[in-house]
Amino acid sequence: MASFPDSRPDPDQLLEQLRGEAERARRGKLRIYFGACAGVGKTFAMLSAAQRERQDGRQALVGIVETHGRGETEELLAGLERLPLRDVPYRGRTLKEFDLDAALLRKPQVLLVDELAHSNVEGSRHAKRWQDVQELLEAGIDVWSTLNVQHLESLNGVVGAITGIRIHETVPDTVIDGAEEIILVDVTPDELLSRLKAGKVYVPQQAERAAQNFFRKGNLIALREIALRRTAEHVEDDVRSYRVEKSIAPVWNTEGAILACIGPREGAEQTVRMAARLAGQLNVRWHAAYVETPRLQRLGVAERDRILAVIKLAEELGAAAAVLTGSDAAAELVAQAQRLNCATLVVGRPQLAGWSVLWSARTMTRRLATLAPTLDIVEVGQANSARRLARAVQRASDEEDAPAWRGSLPRYAWAVVASALVTVLALPLLRFFDLANIVMLFLLATVLVAVKFGRGPAALAAFFNVAAFDYFFVPPRMSFAVSDVQYLLTFAVMLVVGLLTGQLTAGLRFQARISSSRERRAQLLFELTRDLSAALLSSQVCELGEAAVRRNFGGQALVLATNADDQLVVPAADVPPDFDASVADWAFRNEQAAGLATATLSAQTWHYVPLKAPMRVRGVLALKPAQPRWLLIPEQLQQLDTLARQVAIALERVHYVEVAQQALVEMESEKLRNVLLAAISHDVRTPLTALIGLADALQRGAPPLSGEQAQAARAIGDEARHLSALVNNLLDMARLQSGAVNLKSDWQSVEEIVGSAIRQARPALAGKPVKTSLPADLPLVEFDAVLMERVLVNLLENAAKYGGKEKEGGECDAPIEVSAHVTDGELVLTVRDHGPGLPAALRGREHALFDKFTRGETESATPGVGLGLAICKAVVDAHHGQITATNVTGGAAGGGAEFTVSLPRRPPPQDLPEAA
Repeated sequence: MASFPDSRPDPDQLLEQLRGEAERARRGKLRIYFGACAGVGKTFAMLSAAQRERQDGRQALVGIVETHGRGETEELLAGLERLPLRDVPYRGRTLKEFDLDAALLRKPQVLLVDELAHSNVEGSRHAKRWQDVQELLEAGIDVWSTLNVQHLESLNGVVGAITGIRIHETVPDTVIDGAEEIILVDVTPDELLSRLKAGKVYVPQQAERAAQNFFRKGNLIALREIALRRTAEHVEDDVRSYRVEKSIAPVWNTEGAILACIGPREGAEQTVRMAARLAGQLNVRWHAAYVETPRLQRLGVAERDRILAVIKLAEELGAAAAVLTGSDAAAELVAQAQRLNCATLVVGRPQLAGWSVLWSARTMTRRLATLAPTLDIVEVGQANSARRLARAVQRASDEEDAPAWRGSLPRYAWAVVASALVTVLALPLLRFFDLANIVMLFLLATVLVAVKFGRGPAALAAFFNVAAFDYFFVPPRMSFAVSDVQYLLTFAVMLVVGLLTGQLTAGLRFQARISSSRERRAQLLFELTRDLSAALLSSQVCELGEAAVRRNFGGQALVLATNADDQLVVPAADVPPDFDASVADWAFRNEQAAGLATATLSAQTWHYVPLKAPMRVRGVLALKPAQPRWLLIPEQLQQLDTLARQVAIALERVHYVEVAQQALVEMESEKLRNVLLAAISHDVRTPLTALIGLADALQRGAPPLSGEQAQAARAIGDEARHLSALVNNLLDMARLQSGAVNLKSDWQSVEEIVGSAIRQARPALAGKPVKTSLPADLPLVEFDAVLMERVLVNLLENAAKYGGKEKEGGECDAPIEVSAHVTDGELVLTVRDHGPGLPAALRGREHALFDKFTRGETESATPGVGLGLAICKAVVDAHHGQITATNVTGGAAGGGAEFTVSLPRRPPPQDLPEAA
């Protein structure tokens, strides 16, 4: 009866485990209250637990909690110490945010930080609240937080497809995977809908809209299932980690996972298909494993290709396949099942017939049942079909198989030569040593042949050594006859020891070769990671990646990176003739492997792998390996994927280094430009004011100026005012860009702002009429009167410049129209002209009109430098509003351009005298 493999712990794993325990002891612990959606009671459950902690004498500090006006939740805050929130200025407003530095300074035992997926205000240390939590954990603070399932990055798209609503605030899955505790807060959909109607989730107006959109019963059922499954996955990982940490060998049938045991005989694909069907029926994960023993390593190329094809089939059907190595296939399969916590083994039925059933029936099944009596074993019937590799791999395999038998002949020849040499060396020693010592020489020769040439030559050497010892040394010499029967036992012992030594030595050579191969792959990854960390250019990353892939797989390799436009760049030179750029582009665009040993364009001689980085695909790795069958071995595929991932991460790092450098240069350039604009504008304003005053004084002075002189004085004043307006725009833009402008919001009358803006813009309007359409019941709206007046002045000036010219006889075109109306949550202001409309070059990308120094006509006599609309957008953005430009067609007065300003509004307080 064979025993289990050596179960002693690996020293490296013990050291890694000790380091992990020390790291976990230093870091704080993260507890997440996890729910299907808002309103299930996550914050309520968290605060209830905090109250219990307080009663037990443990410090629980409230960092930030969003109650959303729920009275029951507000009551649970009583008695809990709350960390003061910090004031953050943002676009003229003051917002309350979580104070990370104050929390680090206090360093409480437990800190409550609600809404893990929250986005922090611009200017905060971290963009996301979960990043604040990571810093708190690094400081050794235990953190409790809340999270909805739709905020998980991997589930964001799934939830969006179900509910029709895409959530933009997401949390990486690594955050929830690293949490020590996941507490599922769950309620039934009916109960949640009842709470929604009762106003315990949102205020009545919001609740009504939510019930019609996100909070539909079907959505809630689906989200609940996803939340339960995600929690179960986390618990499953905890169970697996605990079993590894405690070295628990027996399988815990908590999930019922399946392990398909792939054998070397034909029909193994039937085992894989049955395991896939069984896993689908039970809705459990499944794995596939093939054990390569020293005996199976001697299989022919055709047999090995068939096994690789079955492994490929298992991966296509969704299994996590693995190729194991060992001398006892049953023991390795049982150990793999224990590692993966698989409760069911699926094996093929052995091909036995006749008298063989009496002595070897169900050998593998019985071995598995003996080694692991608690596992369920399912036998699968035989099938006539056989899995074959792709033609490209088969052709390569046939080419490699031809000289295989010739390569083994020299090893057997050396075994015969070794037997002859030891016989020649032992003959002179017969006079000095007994036959027992001579036997040791022959045994030594057998061991040396086994170490050098393997099992087969060692067996041949054992037979030759026994024959030579009998013929040359055992009386009667020079004959195979034996005078003493005791020598028969000597011959038997020699032969058995020789064969056993050869077997053990071959097994050791096999294990040493496997260990050397794994060490070489690990060393290659280490060297690649080290070299990539020092690379500063994309070309360097590509060269290092190509060299590493060639060292591991042989053959040819190419790394194709993307350009600034996110397009795959194929070098014009040094491309092999059988390389297909279109296949590489397909792999890049579809983010899937293609070519050799794949299901897509498998006739290709190259294997194309997309370089997937955390943010996006950064290129394609193309490989033409020396041996195509390597791409079907799971370990080799994992090695290739790891190499591709390292190259992709390095390319993304280099990309963001370039982006950061470019952003820094642009920031410095913008800062310098703003400083220059402000300095020039300040220096120009004084002489401009003096120039305007002098022009006005000349016009009003005595004696009166002549007609030409008066016209010149008016022209000087008008141009000076135009230049003054330009300087004001430059100053406004410099202040807005530097963030030095704070909104002074107050409740304002829209009619007054519109009238004041028309009066200020009168010089620029040059007599062009303005028609207003303002309802009499317009309510007061909260905004900065000075800045919004500036927005309307710039829009009116823009309409006067580009809204059409005066006709003959002094008549003006259709008037500029200014209108306003309100909706439930917005104030909408529109300014329309009846000119030619937006420039044809900007149609389809109207947002470019609001860029700085953008003009409607690049070469034109119309004055201006293109800052007016940019200032409008900056001011509207500061009010959290939106400004758009569109072309208007038709109507009694013809077409034109229309600019729309939308500002958020809320009902004015009732205590304002104008509110009535």
